[in-house]
Amino acid sequence: MKVLIIGGAGFIGLSLARLLNKKNFKVDILDSFSRGKKDKELIFFLDKNKGKLIEKDLNKLEVNEQMSDDYDFIFHFAAILGVNNVILSPYKVLEDNVKLTTQAISIAKKQKDLKCFIFASTSEVYAGTLRHGLLKIPTEEKSILALSELDNPRTSYMLSKIYGESLCIHSKLPYLILRPHNIYGPRMGMSHVIPQLMRKIYNLENGKDLEVFSPLHTRTFCFIDTAIEQIFNLVMNKDTINQAFNIGLESPEIKIIELARKIIFVTKREAKIKHMENTIGSPSRRCPSMKNTFNFMKNINTISLDQGLDITFRWYKENKYF
Repeated sequence: MKVLIIGGAGFIGLSLARLLNKKNFKVDILDSFSRGKKDKELIFFLDKNKGKLIEKDLNKLEVNEQMSDDYDFIFHFAAILGVNNVILSPYKVLEDNVKLTTQAISIAKKQKDLKCFIFASTSEVYAGTLRHGLLKIPTEEKSILALSELDNPRTSYMLSKIYGESLCIHSKLPYLILRPHNIYGPRMGMSHVIPQLMRKIYNLENGKDLEVFSPLHTRTFCFIDTAIEQIFNLVMNKDTINQAFNIGLESPEIKIIELARKIIFVTKREAKIKHMENTIGSPSRRCPSMKNTFNFMKNINTISLDQGLDITFRWYKENKYF
């Protein structure tokens, strides 16, 4: 089997590439490195597994003409994301994410025998529904999708992903839509709550309070290895075609302040927590229903939050992010 992972040098993309390679898939990675870099883990993967790196900008039209036509699966993980990017450049988020998806679909359509096009959506698609008081938690995939205010910059990312899902549905391709919920682990960058809190706590000066924003908002967190197993099982099951699935865990649902306390313990630091205001646009709760996803798999290895935080912290410390 031959696989193309668009955005494959990123956090989820490279983790998936490793698993697929272990399962004897031939993996090609397409990435422009507009956000990430060729770090030692990517280079090691390419050298050890003889993977092919296609370093191109997907938004350039000629890329489609240069791609192979013999892929069995195409994963589309490329997107502009991150709260800062979304708040500062909402127009670019909308424009580029839609272009990236239409280009990825165009590449998929030229394949001779494509078995599935896999689109990475987001849990943010439920944010408008929550804001309007219409969201049930745990949240099922068939929930109504409502929009937040269009002048809210954070709506741009959500809207680009809802539009991307619709493009997949009407593309006439066999598709699979993934909605990841707070996936974390080594190599996830610094634009997520877990590595941000780890750095703040680890570098906290003596006598200073730890400022925790949105302290009473709740989340469920899923370690990257568990998420990748879920994705692989869904892709390998023919009965999942043309559906959307949550990726993540249904429990434990914890407050951000409780997450901060766990990270204080993991980092072996002492800190007095100071409650700060809620981050603008941050959903008060996020918890996926995993019933539909787990109907299609057995014996998924689930790493506890405490264990996952310890693994993640040790990786960031060893790689000198703090």
